[in-house]
Amino acid sequence: MSPLVRDWLHETDQLRHHYLQWLESEGDQPSANHPVVKLADLHAAFERIHPFRDGNGRTSRLLFLLQCYHLGLEVGRYISLERLIEENKERYYETLKLSSDGWHEGRHDPWHAVNFFLYTLIAAYREFEKRVGEVQSPKGAKSEMVITAIRNAGSSFRVADLHRACPGVSVDLIRRVLKNLRAEGKVECLGRGQHAQWRRLTDELGSTQ
Repeated sequence: MSPLVRDWLHETDQLRHHYLQWLESEGDQPSANHPVVKLADLHAAFERIHPFRDGNGRTSRLLFLLQCYHLGLEVGRYISLERLIEENKERYYETLKLSSDGWHEGRHDPWHAVNFFLYTLIAAYREFEKRVGEVQSPKGAKSEMVITAIRNAGSSFRVADLHRACPGVSVDLIRRVLKNLRAEGKVECLGRGQHAQWRRLTDELGSTQ
């Protein structure tokens, strides 16, 4: 083994050991100790260490996915994080570069990479939520949810109360259901604007089915 390769392997192993210790340590800033923050920083560090001749990017993204599973962030089982990163690859490489500047001197700023990976995870969960809603909500199911929330509400309520009680249901749909019930004389609006109170006039609200 040539001295150059031996020195490279030694330096790579030292850097790997350093970052494994850092992952398990507690820093001075609580926000920097969050596992997702450390995970994003580790991804950028892996790219900077560049332990392989080829495939470092794919390997680091695979490690990111694996560590997400260990943290209980399993959205990657259903939504491809690799695809979401590929769709934003220009921003991905830009944030890695920004987070790597000054890395060897310990002056790098990991928050560029942290923000990108948080954005990616949020986008994945939103896509997953949308897909689940499409599968689990047959036609009329969301309207039924609103009617059930009205039944369970007190004698008066606001649109915001129904919105909190009906996750995944849009405000527009809630207002449409209320409009139909008001036309049937089953509810009435006691004011104007988005904070207006509504009142249920009967317990017989019917069904959308």
